Amino acid sequence: MSAGKFIAFEGGEGAGKSTQTRLLAEALRAQGREVVTTREPGGTPGAEAIRALLLGMEGEGWHPRAEALLFAAARSDHVERLIVPAIARGASVICDRFVDSSRAYQGGGGGLSDVEVMELHRIGSGGLLPDLTLLIEVSPAIAAQRLAARDGDSADRIGGRPEAFHAAVAARFDLMAKADPERFARIDGNGSAEAIHAAVLAALGRLA
Repeated sequence: MSAGKFIAFEGGEGAGKSTQTRLLAEALRAQGREVVTTREPGGTPGAEAIRALLLGMEGEGWHPRAEALLFAAARSDHVERLIVPAIARGASVICDRFVDSSRAYQGGGGGLSDVEVMELHRIGSGGLLPDLTLLIEVSPAIAAQRLAARDGDSADRIGGRPEAFHAAVAARFDLMAKADPERFARIDGNGSAEAIHAAVLAALGRLA
């Protein structure tokens, strides 16, 4: 894998994206590469401030369109101030979620069209897409076990949404991966962290 690549981890709640982000970063750094790890929403001071607004909203929360606008604004700052400069200097950027999460959550779960979400992304972030998107897929039962172990009864506002919402999110991720098999690598996330990491490393072979 050459330097200057942009890799994103995607998946539903409890998929293990944060763990796999850390493991992949460690593996690439062991090869002598500069690695920048980041997350969405977040990654820059401005984007982290929007993250607090998105995840800490009380009551009914944001309407899906307002939510999509906030995610797009956070992503715009993230792309301009962190992701693009890091790629330009040859670093490998590993992001825990990117625009495909907006397509799945505000699109599949929130009811916005994919065209609307991607138009916001075009305006805010120039339509930037990862070189490789690693979609970690887990069964609802295993995801629930992991979330219970991680969060107990304190899931954030998005993670705590109804089961039907998360089913719609998973269905949209499935559609996206089928529509763009060159960018998406589907990873079985039901096994151990070590087994998932091995599958991630194997998927990196498609990057030149």
